[in-house]
Amino acid sequence: MRALFLIPGGSSQQLQSFAAVAAVADQLHADVQVVCPLAAVPLWSLHPAVERAMPFSYEQATLADWANLMGSVREPDFQVSLNLAPSRQMDLMLSMSHIPTRVASGGFSATERITPIEGGWANQAFEAFLKPIGVRLDAESFRLAIAPADLEAASAALPSGDGPALLLAPSAAGGDWPAQQWQDLPAKIRSKLPNLRTLASTRAGDMRKRAAQIASADVVLASDPVSIELALLLGLPLVALGRNAASLPSRAGVQGLGSAANLSQLGDAEVLAALGLG
Repeated sequence: MRALFLIPGGSSQQLQSFAAVAAVADQLHADVQVVCPLAAVPLWSLHPAVERAMPFSYEQATLADWANLMGSVREPDFQVSLNLAPSRQMDLMLSMSHIPTRVASGGFSATERITPIEGGWANQAFEAFLKPIGVRLDAESFRLAIAPADLEAASAALPSGDGPALLLAPSAAGGDWPAQQWQDLPAKIRSKLPNLRTLASTRAGDMRKRAAQIASADVVLASDPVSIELALLLGLPLVALGRNAASLPSRAGVQGLGSAANLSQLGDAEVLAALGLG
């Protein structure tokens, strides 16, 4: 069986769908292909169940882009599509695709129309798309596997010592927790935990190396959305700056702190307390 996911949005949105893709692959014994923005294609190399990630510009697609997508969708024998980007153009394309079961929140091409789950943890909200095809979703149970060689290389690159490794992953976007506070934090933690090892996240380069670096840490402090999502998929202890509790899984060791609108007002003491060092 073949299943097609059409997922718009940035890297965070792609990562939030990983558990749903795995559930479809496992429970339906399906080969999965994903249509996503070009920048998100490298992310899908992390998912062992994804046979192919096809780049597509959802917002600025040309006629040639639609023609290419149509060819890519019609060539394999897909039995199911899960469309997270309903539009008239997408409906036209899917209605000519011969895919018998087409799940979406709207549009004339949908054979199964769902009501999206609003609020809560986005990973689990994908359950609405899976119910019509008889797939159960327990997003909390999904864990992203890292290749042993990648994890070994990332562990070898950690600072020397035997203390816990804290990975710091600022977003560097406007409104982030101030850069000076990110820089000063390791010294303040070491005053309470002298053997602490800290490392800065790798934001560029190979996505597998980036995921492995996060997996090699013991704790993650992040405001960067992609690092937050990777830490959640890896099951790591995490303090997510700018995220409220409702948008995170209810899991020991995971907590949100502050809001995206007021990170600049967040004090060191609050961050230290969230890390258990208050």
